Amino acid sequence: MRRGASAVEEAIVKAQERGEAALVPFIEGADPNLEVTEELLWALEEAGADVIELGFPFSDPLADGPTIQEAAQRALRNHPTIPQFLQLIAKIRGEGFRTPVVIMGYLNPFFRFGLEEFAREAREAGLDGAIIPDLPLEEASPWLKAARRRKLAAVLLAAPTTPPERLAQIAQASTGFLYYVSVTGITGARKELPEDLALKLDLARELSPVPVAVGFGISSPEQVANLAPFTDAIVVGSAIVKIIARYQDQPAKLVKEVGRFVKELKAATRR
Repeated sequence: MRRGASAVEEAIVKAQERGEAALVPFIEGADPNLEVTEELLWALEEAGADVIELGFPFSDPLADGPTIQEAAQRALRNHPTIPQFLQLIAKIRGEGFRTPVVIMGYLNPFFRFGLEEFAREAREAGLDGAIIPDLPLEEASPWLKAARRRKLAAVLLAAPTTPPERLAQIAQASTGFLYYVSVTGITGARKELPEDLALKLDLARELSPVPVAVGFGISSPEQVANLAPFTDAIVVGSAIVKIIARYQDQPAKLVKEVGRFVKELKAATRR
């Protein structure tokens, strides 16, 4: 079975062939603990996730709003490590877990672990790639080279303020998909998205050789349905993390409610 950047891109393309936008749900790993994270990963696969974004908690998540910041703080109480995350991925892969998984984390932990070592061990474990939101294009070369050697997805971010020429450069450097940030600012559920978002997504898709996923602020099936015709994939994070926070002391209900919500989101991706 394919793994790495090709698996991520293939999952998005297959969703498009079904007349859907791909759904990329985000959860913060180890929130409330790694055992529940494992159950959530299976629930996300069953609910129809096309790609899963698994957050690695960091003490200073600059791109994230209060919801995911609080999730990171809950997770950090468990003192999670990169090897623990990779062991979890290896475990579920061994049990037949098929959905592509990309880890989302800030540069410092991966840099300290060693980018080359992380890429090698991630590939061996069955992780498909990484999103490092505080790694700008100008400083990304060591990670991009390590990821390419192991055929991992190296997903870079572009913002609404990114000029077209730079947007094209970021898209060319990305593998797996290009992450297009829907709003200027930080993550967090929003009631309304920018009116010109569809036009900006059209431009991003025109310039990008890889699929384009849009994220930040998307929180409801209605927003997903409105965006589905204009993008290749849709990332939903804070709205899912809020459910995890609400039921953190009721693990069984937590997993059930997240699964139910993600099924609703996935149904809304059908164009």
